[in-house]
Amino acid sequence: MGYMVYDLREVKRARYAVAAVFAVHGAVTGSFATRVPWIQDHASVSTGQLGLALAFPAIGASVAMPLAGRISHRFGARTALRGLLSLWTLSLILPSLAPNLYTLCPALFVYGASAGMADVAMNALGVEIESRLGKSIMSGLHGMWSAGALVGSAGGTLAAHLGSDARLHHALAAGVLTVLGLTACQWVLDLRPTEDEAPPPRFALPPKSALLIGAIGFCAVFAEGASLDWSAVYLKGELGSSAGLAAASTTGFMLTMAVARLVGDAVVNRFGAVRTVRAGGGLAVLGGLLVVVANHPAVAMSGFALMGLGIAVVVPLCFAAAGHSGPNPSQAIAGVATITYTSGLVAPSAIGTLAQATSLVVSFGLVTVLACGLAAFAGVLRAGERDRPKVSPATAAVPDPRP
Repeated sequence: MGYMVYDLREVKRARYAVAAVFAVHGAVTGSFATRVPWIQDHASVSTGQLGLALAFPAIGASVAMPLAGRISHRFGARTALRGLLSLWTLSLILPSLAPNLYTLCPALFVYGASAGMADVAMNALGVEIESRLGKSIMSGLHGMWSAGALVGSAGGTLAAHLGSDARLHHALAAGVLTVLGLTACQWVLDLRPTEDEAPPPRFALPPKSALLIGAIGFCAVFAEGASLDWSAVYLKGELGSSAGLAAASTTGFMLTMAVARLVGDAVVNRFGAVRTVRAGGGLAVLGGLLVVVANHPAVAMSGFALMGLGIAVVVPLCFAAAGHSGPNPSQAIAGVATITYTSGLVAPSAIGTLAQATSLVVSFGLVTVLACGLAAFAGVLRAGERDRPKVSPATAAVPDPRP
């Protein structure tokens, strides 16, 4: 790519625009998650059938994410993000329209595929802006995603409380979020390849660097998925807490992650990605141990909160490291994203299967062991720190948007 000098104010404006994109992306997820019970009733599917259907978003994302780099190469980063983000926001409508399992599965496949492609495109832009600013911003961007998810889930909770039809709720939410997303995309960096730059392959195996970085992300997302889906069940089933207190544990875990991500960039800029992840891994291990030995709900809730605090910045730093690790950021980010999505798909069922054979205590023992991997293998994130360029305080070099 060619390079030109942008005023730093323009790069900062692009940062805020991408942060808004992350929030919109998260809001779609939050809006969908709160209406899953309505979708289950409308499609007349059993719990087991719903579990099968809910695997399709991750499958769709894993299949489609490698395409994001090629789409960005063909249309430019800004146009590609506009299209992919709009496809994602509008796909929110599809699952609530499905009348049965046979239509729900493909609807969720499209929903997941559009989510994954938009995810890769916005993370690639986030990495580019981070490179030009010369400091960590990815944790904050993912914090905005978490904040958007909380806002979307709050709106969905209100809609469910009012007995609103999810088809109407999701149509309105999709319309609003599409407008917000398109507005934000006006100010993202419009990166374009040079004429002699070869397009990335439609499908390619992740580079070796992405596999190593993805392994760290796998451990973090496994702990996240296990905690989100099973923390309430753990408190209620293992410790006899009330349903309200059990639900509060899950909410507390989400809030802890959101806050930690929003403030995480300051920690990363001060101590570096490797030391931050090692310290976070230690907190996650301590949290897992508290969950395993807990004999009171307060102890387990403290453990889940510590786990959320420990893993919060890991995935953003994995995306950042992947984007800085080689000549094709989109391909590397897609590789890491595929691994983390796979972890999110595997974790809930793996925890449940192990719990059925043994107990949830043993299941979270496994989560604790995997959390040890964060501290042990954090060094693979060092390449991203080493390769991140520094810029002057007044200007920032960004790829020339002119072909």
